[in-house]
Amino acid sequence: MTRRPRASDEALVELFLDMLAAERGAGANTLAAYRNDLEDMSAHLRASGRSITSATTDDLRDFIASLSDRGFKASSLARRLSAVRQLYRFLYAEERRSDDPAAVLEGPKRARPLPKVLSIGDVEKLLKKAQANSENARQPLARRLRAARLFCLLEVVYATGLRVSELVTLPASAARRDQRMLVVRGKGGKERLVPLNAKAKHAMSEYLELQASTERDIKSKWLFPSFGAQGHLTRQHFARELKALGQACGIRSDRLSPHVLRHAFASHLLHNGADLRVVQTLLGHSDISTTQIYTHVLEERLKTLVRDLHPLAETGQKRT
Repeated sequence: MTRRPRASDEALVELFLDMLAAERGAGANTLAAYRNDLEDMSAHLRASGRSITSATTDDLRDFIASLSDRGFKASSLARRLSAVRQLYRFLYAEERRSDDPAAVLEGPKRARPLPKVLSIGDVEKLLKKAQANSENARQPLARRLRAARLFCLLEVVYATGLRVSELVTLPASAARRDQRMLVVRGKGGKERLVPLNAKAKHAMSEYLELQASTERDIKSKWLFPSFGAQGHLTRQHFARELKALGQACGIRSDRLSPHVLRHAFASHLLHNGADLRVVQTLLGHSDISTTQIYTHVLEERLKTLVRDLHPLAETGQKRT
């Protein structure tokens, strides 16, 4: 059998990334993260006279150990190890290597951290403050429009649990008056339906009405347009405005981010009796194990139910 010519490390990484994009629908952010991780590994191998095609298990172990020496957190180290494993599994399947040197690599043992969660009271504070800012007619119109946009963002994300990337790229058509459900394109280009409540729809309507009253002639396909290169509000801009609002409400900036609002959506639903599978669907998780980070909420709810509803709970009665 004719042997294939050896491809460069760069070519092999690009081949792997092409597969992720074509077969798994990986998005731009995911591909950029994989490219960064694998280029780092390639540079480490090259410094010791090795390449992706010639690396041994010990070479890969040395790379993983170097990450710890460089101060990588366990979560970042585990992600790079996952990228290495997937690359070599792919190369073996494609017969670019006759073995899989990454198959026996072990990563750091790490507990999955519980998500940061805001209380219902904290969310209500944020919404109340944002609404007051958006209704303050004494401020300049441009500032009031930004406040209305932030209030709309908060109402929509708390009503739907959208990822921040999904939120800021909502199309203008999402604000149609008869809209009851949003069609959201999530990770891997997968679409899902999420319901819109009346408060979110009203916030959208107020925001668009105020936007139309400004002198700026904004004709954009995005619900939250911007004059930046992307044409829509960026995740970073939303995060900055959210943290500033949080400070005004007495909420520390390290406790608040767009992703924390997504966690609040899921946790509050579960606390009020929603099924875990329903929450999985709404969040767009492909695997139920991802949604199970919220099981601590279910455990607390079960304890509360037993305490409040069990006939002998905390009554001091003894069985005879």
